Amino acid sequence: MVPLSNVLAFALASAVLIAVPGPRVLFVVGRSLALGRRGGLLSVLGNALGELLQVAAVALGLGVVLAQSTVLFTVVKFAGAAYLVYLGVQAIRHRGGRAAASGPARSSSVRRVLQEAFIVGATNPKSVVFFVAVLPQFVDYPAGAIPLQLATLGAVFLLIALVSDSAWALAAGTARHWFARSPRRIAALGTTGGIMMVALGGTLALAGQAGELPAGK
Repeated sequence: MVPLSNVLAFALASAVLIAVPGPRVLFVVGRSLALGRRGGLLSVLGNALGELLQVAAVALGLGVVLAQSTVLFTVVKFAGAAYLVYLGVQAIRHRGGRAAASGPARSSSVRRVLQEAFIVGATNPKSVVFFVAVLPQFVDYPAGAIPLQLATLGAVFLLIALVSDSAWALAAGTARHWFARSPRRIAALGTTGGIMMVALGGTLALAGQAGELPAGK
């Protein structure tokens, strides 16, 4: 197992990194403005599940291959960027139709929002680079069980991210709920959320390799 001192040090480093608004926060805020608190929280969960897949890949050694392969990294980066742009365009197109979505979400809608956020999380190149570059620095190699230690540290990061992202989702979703009294204003918020996701997708697509990705998580 990971020594407690290593876990605490990693948790502190993760909290500092997560506190800096970046692509992850922009995605959560954009989704919350477009879909409301429920959609924002579901997006947080789906995004975390997608990044959990990345943690598993890193623990098994696959993350290093992706981060060091220019071709694979570029493919994942553009796939994630294109999907963000697609979600942004959809949010703008349906900004009016989702304005009154205040009742219980249908199971199909829940699955759709979770799936969309899962894909974004799983194809986030910045997370791959972070997990590959940072997680190994807090592993106690003489203790063995390296994959388990990497997975544990990844889980700690995702738990902190879940709390932080949920706070952003609730704040942005609450703002949307207040603006929902006016169909015109709520449509404008949906457009704003869509534009944020399109801009985020474009930023990720134009960024270079690992060292040039946007700052923050």
